[in-house]
Amino acid sequence: MCGSVRICAGRAPASLPVSEIELSEAQSRAIAQTVREALARRRISRQTLAEEARISLSTLEKALAGRRPFTLATTIRLEEALGQSLRQETGRPAPEAARHAPDALGSYSRESVAWIEGRYLTLRPSFGDAGAIFAYRTEIAWDADSARLVFREAERIDAPFAQSGSVAVPSQSGMIYLVTNWHGQHRLAVLCRPNIQGEMYGILTTLVAGRGTQLTPASAPLALLPEQAGTEFGYGRIGLEAPGHARYRDYLRRVHEDGYATFFPGAL
Repeated sequence: MCGSVRICAGRAPASLPVSEIELSEAQSRAIAQTVREALARRRISRQTLAEEARISLSTLEKALAGRRPFTLATTIRLEEALGQSLRQETGRPAPEAARHAPDALGSYSRESVAWIEGRYLTLRPSFGDAGAIFAYRTEIAWDADSARLVFREAERIDAPFAQSGSVAVPSQSGMIYLVTNWHGQHRLAVLCRPNIQGEMYGILTTLVAGRGTQLTPASAPLALLPEQAGTEFGYGRIGLEAPGHARYRDYLRRVHEDGYATFFPGAL
């Protein structure tokens, strides 16, 4: 069985060493996410990891950004440097189920959720700069290897913390869920279905850095806008004096003002 690599080991050309076999897109994406999380958790730089794994920083950066797949040799060296396994057994779904997501994600077919696929300008309040807005990209696409919609974040100024995961679209609630589950640690975005402009609004629940290594649960309004509709002011941390702040702020206000989510006043 060799479904997890682009070129099967038993059929690789004589000129291609087994160690240089490229992993599949899905497996490379999963490894990139695990490496980013390991870097954040251990508070080490990409340069340090590249040196310890005996690979070039350029190779690591391109693989983490999805611009090139991981090779078996690179993956093994990263595993040795991090002291943890990065590869998982990911068999392909059976042919009859290949176009339907698992029941845990809503059992949707690819055709029924194709309208969600795309690139979105994503807005939320900045967790580290009062009044500022954090803007980045969220990409949603169908993953044939796992038979589900997946998402990944890009254009984040804090790239090591970029998230990726699965998309749940259950018919019962009519909501869309962006779910990150890394060894039981969850991060969840709950979004209403797109409006006529293709915009999705909701809330994000995650962890924010506190003092030292402390992490604190946090929730914030979240807006996903079709990328072509709102990148005039770009990505990054949009401060109060930035040209696009007022416009981005108005999008976030719609979450509460238009009833996309409810924030209950606390008892304190």
